[in-house]
Amino acid sequence: MHRLFVAALLLVFWVLLSGHFTTLLLTLGVISMLLVSWFLWRMDRVDGEPSRLYPSIGLVGYLLWLFWCVVKANVDLARRIWQSSLPVQPIWSRLDTKVQTPFEKTLYANSITLTPGTLTTDVHDDHFMVHALSQEGLDELCEGEMERRIRRLGI
Repeated sequence: MHRLFVAALLLVFWVLLSGHFTTLLLTLGVISMLLVSWFLWRMDRVDGEPSRLYPSIGLVGYLLWLFWCVVKANVDLARRIWQSSLPVQPIWSRLDTKVQTPFEKTLYANSITLTPGTLTTDVHDDHFMVHALSQEGLDELCEGEMERRIRRLGI
């Protein structure tokens, strides 16, 4: 049942993003959906831990919040590029984390990397190594709001 839900969700997502209903695009959408579903099935068989991520209000809220963080970071990065008064001072540091599950770690590390100006370079059990273009970007991560929101999802 889970695989059917994922396949349907992927197909609806494809159709919504394409906005076209030609035979070629719908066929490519079905092929893509089947391919991704097959990869998910293979990954679940290999690691023995089926991925179960159902859309929820909390997840949608997190994604909207993350989108807003990406927008703010883009504006900050553009300002640093165009205004010489805002320095670009690359810093690489250890970021201690309390996330436990592999999925939480993956979501957290990818969320950091998606935010312009920061990059997760290494993931360990209790910390990440993070590269940031400014101390302010690293300080914002150290405040822990992103980690708290991920831990609240209960994934």
